[in-house]
Amino acid sequence: MTSILFKSSEGRATIERWHQRFRAQVPAPLESRRVSTRFGETHALVGGPADAPPLVMLHGALASSAHLLVELAALLPHFRVYAVDVLGQSVMSADARLRVDNDDAGAWLGEVLDGLGLQRVRLIGVSWGGFVAQRFAAVAPTRVERLALLVPAGVVGGSGWKGFTRMGLPMTLFLMAPTPARLDRFAAALLTTLDDDWKPYLGDAFTHYRVATKIPALSRDGDFEKLDAPVLVVAAEHDVSFPGQKLLDRARQLFREPQTELLAGSQHSPPTTPAFRAWMGQRLLDFFR
Repeated sequence: MTSILFKSSEGRATIERWHQRFRAQVPAPLESRRVSTRFGETHALVGGPADAPPLVMLHGALASSAHLLVELAALLPHFRVYAVDVLGQSVMSADARLRVDNDDAGAWLGEVLDGLGLQRVRLIGVSWGGFVAQRFAAVAPTRVERLALLVPAGVVGGSGWKGFTRMGLPMTLFLMAPTPARLDRFAAALLTTLDDDWKPYLGDAFTHYRVATKIPALSRDGDFEKLDAPVLVVAAEHDVSFPGQKLLDRARQLFREPQTELLAGSQHSPPTTPAFRAWMGQRLLDFFR
């Protein structure tokens, strides 16, 4: 059977090995959970004290629960963390995609939380996961206790010309003839830190995934009028897809008095340095507490 998400079974195996490599870097015990939904079976990594407040994390496109836990591991001692593998954007969940032009993503997350036995949660959505988190907050606002959106999709769009020249063209050239130099140029449009894990992973992800061409719909005025939860929005100054200041300006229109942070000098994916991970962990811990 032809995969919806992957170009080949070998490519899928490569991406699954990357998931395991990132998982091995998480400095805490983790358990795998699987939940059935009408959209497809969903995987999650669960860790942190069993009696701690629940915190749900949603990763970005073409990543996984393990990728996000490496970056936000500082939260594991303080919360019972459920890092969910977003359907259609992770090798660990079903070979299926969610529609991005309606509220299916929010309905899917609601079914996942039901399967995990979670009613009301703190919620983090990163990039594509930020779009999913918004749709959930729109359809089930009373189930969100606090909401953090990190460089989220679904708020604003970027310049088509900049997207093509800075990211689309370098990606195409890399895929046509992969070389280290072409990967560096492509990765530099997305990653602030070209480290030994994220850069080669990015090359493999775009090589082996069938990249979705449909862009998540933008949230509309009034979508969150019933959301009483505090909201934190973090944007990246040099984000090609979701320009930082533009994103924060729009977030202030969508949400009621959100807290905002602009990551100066950052591309779409923030730094993966120990210093930044410690700062981001503390900023989120302060917000969720």
